[in-house]
Amino acid sequence: MSLFTEFPAMGRQDLRDFKKAIDAGFRDFSRQFGESLEEFFSPLLQFLVWLEKLLISTPWPVIILLVAALAWFGSRSVKIAVGSVLSFLAIGYFGMWKDTMSTLAIISVATLLCIALGIPLGVLMARSDRVQAVVTPVLDVMQTIPAFVYLIPVVMLLGIGKVPGLIAVCIYAMPPIVRLTNLGIRLVEKEALEAADAFGANYKQRLFGVQIPLALPNIFAGVNQTIMMALSMVVIASMIGVAGLGVPVLRSISNQYLALGLMNGLAIVALAIIFDRVSQKYGERLQSHRRGTQHD
Repeated sequence: MSLFTEFPAMGRQDLRDFKKAIDAGFRDFSRQFGESLEEFFSPLLQFLVWLEKLLISTPWPVIILLVAALAWFGSRSVKIAVGSVLSFLAIGYFGMWKDTMSTLAIISVATLLCIALGIPLGVLMARSDRVQAVVTPVLDVMQTIPAFVYLIPVVMLLGIGKVPGLIAVCIYAMPPIVRLTNLGIRLVEKEALEAADAFGANYKQRLFGVQIPLALPNIFAGVNQTIMMALSMVVIASMIGVAGLGVPVLRSISNQYLALGLMNGLAIVALAIIFDRVSQKYGERLQSHRRGTQHD
């Protein structure tokens, strides 16, 4: 006999009533505040649409030059810069350019949002053990809960479209940058802080002049992981109306198009490798610069 059949019928009825109350309450909330939330996120939607149109309408040689310049600036590696250019040329050759630009748009906006929200939250966690104790379980939930679970309330509130997909990507991708910002600031050596105090630095000067510069390698490691996790959400976000490389992958799953899914999947992998290598190299340069500064 199942354990659940031993519960009294009254207890099961109370549980059903509790679930119905939650559903009814959330429906009422979405009906009452849904339009207000859409208006609140309207500037974000306009910025995302503008960036996507800009990337799509920009001539491909300009995009290639920008990719090469950014790859070289971040990595200082000719191999990575050339590999990035060849990857984008292959993406264009196989007809995935528009979807790739759409994916770049949402990944860029999601990363900027995660940085804008995650770094201040990580700083706040590093400043207060109480805040850390409250925020850490929330980050655990954000990282471990299946994406399809929090897609339900997001879609109920905002419907199908770019903004719900962007929010879903940010929920999944934000924890690494928050955790690593907190960790990086907490790992700053006490001698450096004592030296800043000796020179009469206030909290703001200590934070922006000592702690954040010394924590930059950890912060950029968080940015790296945030980008990787955002890219891993591309296919799931396509299920709620986000254009990009995830749409052909989803279509290939529905229609068993192996070649289509494989090619677009490899395009996502190429983007992930480029972002990963460039951000890793930049983080290593920051780390070596920090060590050199400390040695001097």
